[in-house]
Amino acid sequence: MAARGAEPEVIWSRPERTGRGPRPTYSRADIAAAAVRIADAQGLEAVSMRHVAAELGCGTMSLYNYVPRKEDLHELMIDAVGAEHDIKEPSGDWRADMIRNAHETRALMRRHPWVPRLMAGVYGFGPNTLRYLEHCLTCLEPLDLSYGTKMELVALLNGVVTTYTANELATAERTRSMPWSEEEENAVRMAYLGSQVATGAYPRLAAAFMEGADSGPIDLEAVFERALGRVLDAYDPKRGAER
Repeated sequence: MAARGAEPEVIWSRPERTGRGPRPTYSRADIAAAAVRIADAQGLEAVSMRHVAAELGCGTMSLYNYVPRKEDLHELMIDAVGAEHDIKEPSGDWRADMIRNAHETRALMRRHPWVPRLMAGVYGFGPNTLRYLEHCLTCLEPLDLSYGTKMELVALLNGVVTTYTANELATAERTRSMPWSEEEENAVRMAYLGSQVATGAYPRLAAAFMEGADSGPIDLEAVFERALGRVLDAYDPKRGAER
């Protein structure tokens, strides 16, 4: 691994390739695309400079001329998939536009299940990420709030989407690894919970379970929609004051 510099730097402020020599063989886009292919196929743990170099057909050390740190590679990967956002002209209905953006982000994370794991540790200064943030602020133009508050709204909404989708993906991964079906797992767990609630030690949980007994299985899509709506309600002057 190349030595960490004495001063912090942003990968996007660096030239595409450092050092002298012939024209660069690869672009950052090439390197990011290779890393994304590996992560999609084998998981984030499989992404290494050695593996990316093998995917490109070059020597490992040569990649450090393009991407000096693994953290930089992660930034390139997040920005690469950020290009998949379908940036459309805002409709004028800021709530509808932000809900659309949230669903699109969730779909992107489902296509690239490793993305939620990188969201907290990647700053997101890349061109595609900035383009998407500018788009979100444009969607929020009809909302009479400060830009700082709008940035809060975008961050909170993305946090909800990231957390919700990460839980979905983790549950799906766990289900795939079990030697029994999801239905069998849930039946055993619900039987255990029922036995505990029946002891009388948890009266409020008992009331909650009774309240939902006739409603059938939890509609996870409806839960997602309600979560988005509650975040947006907190910033909607028609439904509550600025917070």
